[in-house]
Amino acid sequence: MIAKLREKEKAIKLRKKGLSYGEILKQVPVTKASLSLWLRDVKLSKKQQDRLTKKSLAGLSLGAKIKKENRILKTKKIKKKAIKEIGRIGKKQLWLIGVALYWAEGSKQKEHNPSVRVEFGNSDDQMIRFYLKWLKEICNLSSEDLDFRIDIHETADGERAKRHWARVTNLSLDKFQNVFWKKHKVNTKRKNVGKDYYGLLRINVKRSTDLNRKITGWIEGICKQSGVV
Repeated sequence: MIAKLREKEKAIKLRKKGLSYGEILKQVPVTKASLSLWLRDVKLSKKQQDRLTKKSLAGLSLGAKIKKENRILKTKKIKKKAIKEIGRIGKKQLWLIGVALYWAEGSKQKEHNPSVRVEFGNSDDQMIRFYLKWLKEICNLSSEDLDFRIDIHETADGERAKRHWARVTNLSLDKFQNVFWKKHKVNTKRKNVGKDYYGLLRINVKRSTDLNRKITGWIEGICKQSGVV
C-alpha cells in the first residue's frame, strides 16, 4: 500500500512538471487506468498543455510516416512477386493483350457506321508504348502509317506536351504538331492539372477500316473462345 502511495505521489509530481502520460508510465509502472484516476485533478499550465499538444501531433505525424513507409514497402513486395508471375510474353500473348487493350480504348465500328478506322487514345505512357509495339509487331505497321493528335486543355503547355510524347514514342517532334485544344473549366475537378499533365495522345492508323474490321473479329473470337457468347 505504501509503495502504491509513493507511485501515486511520484506520478502527480511528474504530471505537475508537464509530462505526458506516456512519459510518466516509463517511470511509474502502473496501469493507464490507475494513472488517469490519480491525475484527473492535476491542472497544467498553458505552456505545459502546448508542449503536450505539440508532442502529440509529432507522434501522430511520425506514426503516419511509419505507416506510409510500411505501405510503400508492402506495395513493392507485392509488385515484385506479381511481376515474376507474368513470365515471358510471346507473340500470341502480345497479340491477345493488344486486342483486349484496343477493345477497351479503341474506336469501334458500328452497324450504322461500318467504316471507322483504327483510332486509339490514352494518356498513360506505358500503354502508349505497348500499343505502338502491338501495331508494329502484330499489325506490321510503321510510324509512317500513323497520324498523331494531342488532346489537351487550353491552359496547358502545348509545346511541352509535344516534346513529352516525342520522347515517349521515340519519334521526331514534327509527328506531334496536330493539337486539339479543349475548353478549360475554371472549377474543374480534374486531378491531371499539374506540371506532369501532357494531355491525351490519339493514334490514328491511315487507311485502316479493314484492319478495324479484323480487330472486331479478333474481339468476337476472344468472346467466343472464352465462352462469353
